[in-house]
Amino acid sequence: MNLPTSVWLFQSLHALGMALWLSIAVRNNWRGFAGSVFAVGGTMSMAPLRVDPAIDTPLLTRAIRSVALHRAALCVVLALQFGAALAFWAGSAMLVAGGDLAAARPWLNLGLAGFAAFLFAMHLGGLWFGYWIRQEGLQLTHLVLLLWVLAAFFLFNLSWH
Repeated sequence: MNLPTSVWLFQSLHALGMALWLSIAVRNNWRGFAGSVFAVGGTMSMAPLRVDPAIDTPLLTRAIRSVALHRAALCVVLALQFGAALAFWAGSAMLVAGGDLAAARPWLNLGLAGFAAFLFAMHLGGLWFGYWIRQEGLQLTHLVLLLWVLAAFFLFNLSWH
């Protein structure tokens, strides 16, 4: 196998993998909407900080207990995930079927932008609601996913030939 073919194969696999990952995320959040709202609500209401031993911090004044706002926040994330998934499917089709990275790149970059947008929404929302205090694993997950998006940007946008 020559270098251009191996790079195309890796990029195609990565694009399809991200399209599938995003599609599963959308499906999970759609099918388990109530559970996802509960999880988002836990962070927004700052419930983990109230678990024994409770952490008394001035940040607790930021807590939002409105289920309607928890739903709205999840709907924003879900819309961004859905848009990112669609863009990745379009880019993947152009890359895999047509072998045309130049045509696929704007779609893949749009997908990456949507992916980064919902990650920043979750990361910045988590930062606002103090999730680093008791939800370290969630914060680390968001950081690792953002690194994945950054690495994918370079994979799809640098010349590898």
